[in-house]
Amino acid sequence: MRWLIAAVVLVAVLAGLLRWRRPAWYWLSFGVTFATCRVLGRYRAVMDACGLTVPPPRWRLAIARMANRPVPEPRAPRILRLRPTRTGLVLRLGLQPGQDAFDVAASCDRLRHSFGMFGVTSREIRSGVVELRMTGYDVLRRVQMPARAERSTMRVPVALREDGDVHYRDYRTTPHALTIGATKSGKSVYQRNLVAELAAQEVALVGIDCKQGVELFPLARRFSALADNPDTAADLLDALISHMEDVYQLIRAEQRITADTLDADIAADIWDLPDHLRPVPIVLLVDEVAELALFATKDEEKRRDRIITALARLAQLGRAAGIYLEICGQRFGSELGKGITMLRAQLSVRTAHRVNDETSANMAFGDIAPDAVLATVQIPVSAPGLAITGDASGGWSRIRSPHTSLRAAVDACNKHAHLTPELPALDAFRPVLASPAVPVAIPAPTAPATH
Repeated sequence: MRWLIAAVVLVAVLAGLLRWRRPAWYWLSFGVTFATCRVLGRYRAVMDACGLTVPPPRWRLAIARMANRPVPEPRAPRILRLRPTRTGLVLRLGLQPGQDAFDVAASCDRLRHSFGMFGVTSREIRSGVVELRMTGYDVLRRVQMPARAERSTMRVPVALREDGDVHYRDYRTTPHALTIGATKSGKSVYQRNLVAELAAQEVALVGIDCKQGVELFPLARRFSALADNPDTAADLLDALISHMEDVYQLIRAEQRITADTLDADIAADIWDLPDHLRPVPIVLLVDEVAELALFATKDEEKRRDRIITALARLAQLGRAAGIYLEICGQRFGSELGKGITMLRAQLSVRTAHRVNDETSANMAFGDIAPDAVLATVQIPVSAPGLAITGDASGGWSRIRSPHTSLRAAVDACNKHAHLTPELPALDAFRPVLASPAVPVAIPAPTAPATH
């Protein structure tokens, strides 16, 4: 008997230690069993308390009265499937007649408390079927990406969502994106992770980094073109527009619109072209868009208008030519001047890290997901990398990218440097990799004056 008590105490101590130090291990070893028992045992009572039940049909009430039997209980949504995952549980429910998916979504917070889970989110699978994704622990506290995340052409994993699923950046579905975040909010790490994932793809990377290249130039071996100042950036954008026009001429030449051509064979973008004719897609990364929009003189104002106009044209027309935009900045607001809101309207994906003011959050989500504005301004300083992401559909969620050091990103770019395509239109902006080190004179600190 004593050995049994000792074993139980040892297991309890081990479970408590794992829950404190290794929540993922605790979930896989103990938590998934406890959570499944709680959900199944409390299900009917919780559904009734949350108002997610419907009265029994009239014919059952009539049969109960005629047979002098007790009144049937209200009916809860049917459990179609309960599936454990590495981060929680997935509960698929079949709604009863008269129920709506919005009712389940509105009760997610109460379901979280009742089932003892860390988080509960819902989404409608199809008419009458709702899926609840429940997480057993804070998956964003220590991000661990799955070892086998799915990757495909122009679709890469970049972060982990709050429901334990992987957040992907799919350029063919949502071509252009806006990423904002204050200093030390994790925006640069998110960008490094994106570049490291894209480095293994058949894609041309083009960068604009007006901080003298300190963010993107260490990754230069994988970039086909780089600009480190606004003047060079303006010329680079003009070259991209010229390349875009050439690609459109190629598509028109290969459309093959004849009476015997199938609709699926008519080319409308680069992905409809044969493999041997398809130009390489281009991802343009702008590290700090505000540096391109600010000006102090008349000449700089003309350059600024030229840059913003070029970015807006690429955002409006570049998708079919295989040119995709990743616009990043600490702040993105209408005070940057004319054309900014027009550019924002073309950026379907919005990702906001911690911001210093509500105006920046409104500029990111005010037109697509007003609920995400409050979530953005509540991101704490102690959680770098935590962000809110949404798209034009109005949906949004919390994500956090895994920490990717600059060294890891550089190694990934160097490993796949042989995939860097050469674009004739951008040869003038190809980064110089082997340049002699030039010593930089740093002024010596002056000694304090003595009296």
